[in-house]
Amino acid sequence: MSLIQKVSCHVVSAPVEKPFTSSRGWLYKNRGSCIVEIETADGIVGWGECYGPSAVSKAYIETQFAPRVVGRDAFDVEVIWEDLYNRVKDYGGRGMVTSAMSGIDIALWDIIGKSCNKPIHKLIGGAYRSEVDCYATGMYFIDMDRLVEEAIEEAQGYVEEGFTAVKMKIGLGDPKLDIARVAAVRQAIGDKTRLMVDANHCFTVPQAIRLGRELEKLGVEWFEEPISPEDIDGYVEVTRALDMAVAGGENEFTRWGFRDLVVRKAMDIVQPDVCAAGGISECRKIATLASAHGVECVPHAWGSAIGLAATLHFIAALPDQPPSFRPMPPLLEFEQCENPFRDHLSREPIVQRRGKVQIPTGAGLGIEVDRQVLDRYRVG
Repeated sequence: MSLIQKVSCHVVSAPVEKPFTSSRGWLYKNRGSCIVEIETADGIVGWGECYGPSAVSKAYIETQFAPRVVGRDAFDVEVIWEDLYNRVKDYGGRGMVTSAMSGIDIALWDIIGKSCNKPIHKLIGGAYRSEVDCYATGMYFIDMDRLVEEAIEEAQGYVEEGFTAVKMKIGLGDPKLDIARVAAVRQAIGDKTRLMVDANHCFTVPQAIRLGRELEKLGVEWFEEPISPEDIDGYVEVTRALDMAVAGGENEFTRWGFRDLVVRKAMDIVQPDVCAAGGISECRKIATLASAHGVECVPHAWGSAIGLAATLHFIAALPDQPPSFRPMPPLLEFEQCENPFRDHLSREPIVQRRGKVQIPTGAGLGIEVDRQVLDRYRVG
């Protein structure tokens, strides 16, 4: 047995040199995270990460979850998940509470892997691939006087770094400007580089359909979060109206939250985040649900090296969608905004080479957390 002895939360934050924004309108001035550390009685340490406002996750873990986890066997990871979920579902089992559970779940899988001396993907079914194709998420709005120019320069930089796919932000309040910006990026990167767009749910259904038809002419591969995540009927309308794929789900949580999205085929691609939707345990269930209904699963990723590593193990264990002679395996989202926790928290950074990222092969998450980085950026 690997009895859990201690649960700790490390809230970290770092200023962003060049603040950026998306269609949501608020500036990202800092990057931060709630890092979960779980230690067993035999000295094994597991690491996890919670998506979203760090102080909220920390409060949930310290007041609600840690007392129920200490003393239990880390190998009972899904038993623990169900217990924690049922502890809080009377008060709302979605949102930040699920993000807090996600950090615990990932840390427990890290412990299990280290105890068995196996990478997590070997424990959740095995790896379909040793490396994954990745796409660069970027092209937020920084200089409002150079919106088109900065997008072109950034996209070209990603292609020069080796990325074969990029995703850019849209939702500037002027559809003509959005289209001009996407068209300029498409011309700059050429037809061979895959291009996706993300609206961060800022459009109405008619706006999304009109804009989507113009984006299709530019060879955009998928239209992410075109409308509000609560509007499932609207998603069905947009998805049926467009030939290109519609993606979403980063704001959804647990198998129950994804159930109607998948069963109704409200979108072509669901994007659960392992640090938000319930951890590795729950994202496996979401992916199975999606597969049973012919919906692709391409996880969302926005966080530190811990969340990135967890996402890589999850993707490694996803089958091709669908299997074929020349399959198109699920992509890894590799966001490129300034983030010291992505770049420096692991002693050996996770990097892309010519558009590909290697699946970690070490025990557990396969990364070694640098405690000096935690100490340097710790807040609260």
